[in-house]
Amino acid sequence: MDTEQFRQVRRFNRVVTERIGVLSDNYLGSGRPLGEARLLFEIGRGGANVRDLRARLSLDSGYLSRLLRSLERQGLATSQRAADDARVRRVALTPKGRKEWSLLDRRSQDLAISLLAPLGDRQRERLLAAMEEVERLMRASSVAIEAADPGSADARLCVEAYFHELEERFETGFDPARSTSADPGELVPPAGIFLVARLDGQPVGCGALKVTGRRVGEIKRMWVAPSARGMGIAQRLLEALEKHAVEFGLDVLQLDTNRSLDEARALYARNGYAEIPPYNTNPYAHHWYEKRGLRRRTSPGSKWVGMRP
Repeated sequence: MDTEQFRQVRRFNRVVTERIGVLSDNYLGSGRPLGEARLLFEIGRGGANVRDLRARLSLDSGYLSRLLRSLERQGLATSQRAADDARVRRVALTPKGRKEWSLLDRRSQDLAISLLAPLGDRQRERLLAAMEEVERLMRASSVAIEAADPGSADARLCVEAYFHELEERFETGFDPARSTSADPGELVPPAGIFLVARLDGQPVGCGALKVTGRRVGEIKRMWVAPSARGMGIAQRLLEALEKHAVEFGLDVLQLDTNRSLDEARALYARNGYAEIPPYNTNPYAHHWYEKRGLRRRTSPGSKWVGMRP
C-alpha cells in the first residue's frame, strides 16, 4: 500500500464523520454521543446479551460497561442475569428506552433521506452502489484469521457445518469416517495447524494444514459460511495456510476435492495449484491438486503472497 491509499482512507473518514454528524455529543439530536446512541439502538426492542453487543460493536468490556451504566442511570435500560444461563448478562430497554429507540429510528431515517434527496436519480444509484460495496469490503477487512484448537467449540462448529454442506452437495452424501483423516490430533503443531476465520467474534470459516511427509503437506477442512462468502475469506485462509506451510519447512502442498465443488476448484487453480494424478484413495475425491516451490517464494527478492496483515 502506498501513501496515497492511506490519505484516501483518511479523507473518506473525515467526509463521512462530518456528513453524518458523529463529531458532537448530540448525535441525531438525542442529547448523547454516537456511542451511547448506537448502543441503545443495538440493544433494540427485543434486548440483547452483553457479550453479543461487545462482539457486534467491537467494544472492550470496560468501555461497554461504562456506556451501559450511563444508559441505566438515564432510565433507558436495565440489565440482569439471563434466566437460562447465570453466566450471561442480558440488557433490555425500559419503556422510556423504547420510546427513545423509536425517536432515534425516525431521525436516522430522516438523515438517510437528507443524504439522498439532494442527488439526482443517477447520482443516488451510484451512491447506494458505492455504499453497498464499501460495507461489504469493510466487513471483509474486519475478518480475523487465527490459529485455533481443532477441538474448540468454534472449530467444531465450523467442521460440523462443513460436513453438513458436503452431505448436501455430494451426489453420494458424505461420511467423514470414509474420507481421508484429518483428526484434531493431526492438526496441531508440529503435525499441522487449524485456522478459524471470525467476523464480529463469530466463526465464519476454517482451514487446516496437515503435514504428510518430508516437506509435504495437505490442505484440509476448507470452508466458509454461506453468509460470509464473497468477502475473499477463502483466499485469505488459503494464503495463511501456505504461509504456515513455509514456516513448517514444507515446500509442496497437496489437496483433493469433489467435482461438485466448483468454487473450490476455481480457487485452487487461480492460486497456482496444478491438477495431478490421485495421491490417495479418498472415495469422495475426483480431482487432486499440488503446488510446488513454496519455499522459493520467501527467498530474497521474491514476493510472498501470504497472509495479509
